[in-house]
Amino acid sequence: MTTQSKSYTKSPEALAQLTHEQYRVTQQSGTEAPGSGEYLSEKRAGIYVDVVSGEPLFASGAKYDSGCGWPSFTRPLVNDHVQELKDTSHGMTRVEVRSAHGDSHLGHVFPDGPRDQGGLRYCINSASLRFVPLEEMDAEGYGEFKDQVG
Repeated sequence: MTTQSKSYTKSPEALAQLTHEQYRVTQQSGTEAPGSGEYLSEKRAGIYVDVVSGEPLFASGAKYDSGCGWPSFTRPLVNDHVQELKDTSHGMTRVEVRSAHGDSHLGHVFPDGPRDQGGLRYCINSASLRFVPLEEMDAEGYGEFKDQVG
């Protein structure tokens, strides 16, 4: 199934499956505590999808250890699945990252990433993600992204 034919949406059923923390982060623009996210130390090959809609967001090959306390990526897997919005909350101006189809709050993007990879750091809450390991990508309908994992 290709991205073009697969439907990624936010549904009441998907929202009902979220944990309290996943709901707080994705639907109420929350932030998990630094160092607490389940994917911070994830090293396996695969992709990260929106926990609400299932849309593919980031690949393991773009993940790096930024030392910030949250999973960090240099770029989205599918640019059209990641929206960047001005965020003036908490007395500062930042760029919020949201999923395009699920409208989930993912985190923020900063201009302090690795220069040789574009210079961006997508600082993402684990609670907004679900990891799909490389060996399960075909079965879950994400096989078209396997060549972009590494």
